Amino acid sequence: MATIREGSQDVLLVVDVQRDVFEGVHDREGVITRLAAAVERARATGVPVVWVQHADEEMPVGSDGWQLVPELVPAPGEARIEKTFNSSFEATDLDAALGALGATRLVLGGGMTNWCIRATAYGALDRGYDLTLIKDGHSTGDIEFEDGHVIPATNIIDDLNVTMRWIGFPGRESTTAKAEELFV
Repeated sequence: MATIREGSQDVLLVVDVQRDVFEGVHDREGVITRLAAAVERARATGVPVVWVQHADEEMPVGSDGWQLVPELVPAPGEARIEKTFNSSFEATDLDAALGALGATRLVLGGGMTNWCIRATAYGALDRGYDLTLIKDGHSTGDIEFEDGHVIPATNIIDDLNVTMRWIGFPGRESTTAKAEELFV
């Protein structure tokens, strides 16, 4: 069983809101606008913001596509984590950075819903954090199979929103909230 985090310190975790990641996702502008507002409210209320950026062969560190979207800019002193796996926790110092902030609840948004957001959400719960998924603050694109079958992005987003409200972990809470409901 995971160690349950004691206390009540929220941290806003913004994952992979990068140029190449957010190219062609569902409701791109809306998600970015809502995340930017959540970042502003977190900062205004003293909630730490942590930024995660994915890198791989197709999106190397420092490349144009690796950069965060221009609408979202980390403030000086905000933690930045580089990752190479779907989960923001795997082979990174995210857990240590969150520990230094006294984090007990992660408020999670970004991309891609079906990969890095899902993996990070489960990773957070596995490590004893409470979790709030920003239900209108994460996105992905449609998935098209070789046979032409398509899973629309909206179905993927809805699935994770439902899952995070109903999944159970002992001693932890998992929920969702709209961006406008956070840090008020």
